[in-house]
Amino acid sequence: MDAKVRIGEDRARALEIFAAVVAQGSFSAAGRGLGLTPSAVSRAVDRIEARLGVRLLLRTTRTLALTAEGQAYLGAARRILADLDDAERAIADQGAPRGRLRVSASLSHGRLCVVPLLGDFTRLYPHILLDLNLDDALVDVAGGQADVAVRFGPLADSALTARKLGETRRVIVASPDYLARHGTPEFPEDLHDHNCLSFNFRRAEPIWPFRRDGRDIVLSVRGSIEANNGETLGQLAAAGVGIARVGAFSVAAEIASGRLVPILEAFNPGDVEAIHAVFVGGSNTPARVRVFVNFLAERLR
Repeated sequence: MDAKVRIGEDRARALEIFAAVVAQGSFSAAGRGLGLTPSAVSRAVDRIEARLGVRLLLRTTRTLALTAEGQAYLGAARRILADLDDAERAIADQGAPRGRLRVSASLSHGRLCVVPLLGDFTRLYPHILLDLNLDDALVDVAGGQADVAVRFGPLADSALTARKLGETRRVIVASPDYLARHGTPEFPEDLHDHNCLSFNFRRAEPIWPFRRDGRDIVLSVRGSIEANNGETLGQLAAAGVGIARVGAFSVAAEIASGRLVPILEAFNPGDVEAIHAVFVGGSNTPARVRVFVNFLAERLR
C-alpha cells in the first residue's frame, strides 16, 4: 500500500478513536465500541498528542477531561469524520443528501415553528436522519455539538456562517379574564399595578421598553412568576395569571383565538429580533446542512 494512503487511513482512524474516547468517557468503553483493547486506544491517543506536541486529555484514575487544545481538536475531528461519512455516502447514493443532521433550536420556537415543518423535510430528504435538540441553552456549533443552530437576536462574532430565517416582534398580552378582573393598562406606568410575568435568564431587574411621543423609555416591572421561554409565559398569561411581553410567534395562536389580547400597542417600540441559522460554512459544508438551511429559510420566511 502507498505510504501516503496508509498515513491518511491511520490519521482518520486516530480521529475516530479520539472522538470515541471523548464520547464514551473512557478508553475501555471506546475500545469495546471499536473492537480494540484499552491499551491500543491509549497508544493511539498518545501518538496523536506526541505528533501535535500538546496534551489533549487530562487523565485520572476515574475521569477524562479535555484540555482547551483537546476541545479544539475534538471539534475538528467531528467535522472531518462527518465530511468523510458524507463523501462516502454521497458517492454510494449518487450525491443524495444523507446522514445524521444535529439541529439545535430554542424550546418555544422549535416546538411551535420548526417541528411542524419537519415532516415535509423528511419526506423530501428520506436519507437524512434528523437529530433534534430543543433547549434554550446555546450549543457550541464550532466545537461540533450541533450541525445547525437556530439563534435569536444579535450574533456574536465568530467564524460560523449565518443565514437569516426571519424576525419576530415583541407584544404585550393578557387574557380578557385578567383584564376584566384587574383593568386594562392604558399607559406603560399602569403596569406597576399589575402582575408582569418575565423571563428568568437575565439577572438584571426586568425592564420592558416602550416608545412615547417618538422617545424610547424603559419601565421596570415586577411579577410573581419568571420562566425561561415565551411559550410558558404566554400560557400563564392565557390562564389569567398576569401580563407577559413575549415574541409574537409564541402567542400567535392564542391571539387569533381571542384567548390573549395585545395591549399597550400604541407604545410598542417596534423592536424585533432577527432569527438566524448558524453553521460551519465553506465549500466543504455537508449537503445535508445546506439543504436543511435552505428549507428553513424558504418555509420560515
